[in-house]
Amino acid sequence: MKTVHIYSSPTCHFCHMAKDFFAKHNIVFTDHDVATDPGAIQEAIAKSGQMGVPVIDVDGKIIVGFNESELRTLLNIA
Repeated sequence: MKTVHIYSSPTCHFCHMAKDFFAKHNIVFTDHDVATDPGAIQEAIAKSGQMGVPVIDVDGKIIVGFNESELRTLLNIA
């Protein structure tokens, strides 16, 4: 099983889409809320070089935004 982290905010539509995608495909993930956790903000920026969310980390591969096709590839979802 791959390790998945998402850096998100409660008001981000694409963050919700990504988390719904994970739930639909039974992908276990850790959600880091950048709106309430200053450490999460710094981690997301350090990983992505950007301030936008979602930042998704799949075993060290960073995706900025919700890119379903790339997530399917990284998570081996047909």
